[in-house]
Amino acid sequence: MPDRRTHRGRHPEDARLFGQAAVERLRSAVEDFSLLLTKGYGEKGALKRVGDKFSLTARQRLAVLRNACSDEQLDVRSRHRAGLGELREKAVAVDGYNVLITVEAAMSGGVIFRGRDGCYKDLASIHGTYRRVSETLPAVQLIGDFLVEIGVGEVVWLLDSPVSNSGRLKTFIAELAEENGWQWDIRLLANPDAELIKSERIVASSDGVVLDRCGKWVNLAAEIIERKLPSVSVIDLCPTAGK
Repeated sequence: MPDRRTHRGRHPEDARLFGQAAVERLRSAVEDFSLLLTKGYGEKGALKRVGDKFSLTARQRLAVLRNACSDEQLDVRSRHRAGLGELREKAVAVDGYNVLITVEAAMSGGVIFRGRDGCYKDLASIHGTYRRVSETLPAVQLIGDFLVEIGVGEVVWLLDSPVSNSGRLKTFIAELAEENGWQWDIRLLANPDAELIKSERIVASSDGVVLDRCGKWVNLAAEIIERKLPSVSVIDLCPTAGK
């Protein structure tokens, strides 16, 4: 069946899966999973152990997976995180799908989480094919306007070439950038993560694989949501939240 979605919004079960009654249980799950990662347990086995303990659904387990991290990962990410003030006139590399889809999800009412590392995460998945939704244009516009507002220097967008429709998205972003006078370099790469990890630019991403190995990074999606989308309800899964 073709994908006919026009929004990056909530799953029909999300109100129940991530409602107030479930949040404390999910925070405890993130705490336990993070502890197991810190002790060196494998990700797959640790997630099953924690998921079974708290009787989590597949979607809840995905939320735990994306929002937990070990103590070592937390320390590395915290030390390398750049504040907005550090971006002025600096070159930035945008993890294209990562940032765009999170902002799209926030604008369309999808569930947005704050993880242990402070990053904002969504549960959207493109399954190898990216499809533009109603929020794509306003999301790119918002990201572009925000980058101009904070005074960044050179901006490079990196998109995954193996993902279907990446070429179309590149063209779309390039046309919008030209209309706005944004001097963006938009690249299709087989492995953007590898480029982001070795980049000397400040990396805009919330992908843990990238954050654990890159140089300086900025929590761009979170900054945009907090400052420009104040009506978005963020579910805080950081274990210390509310304590």
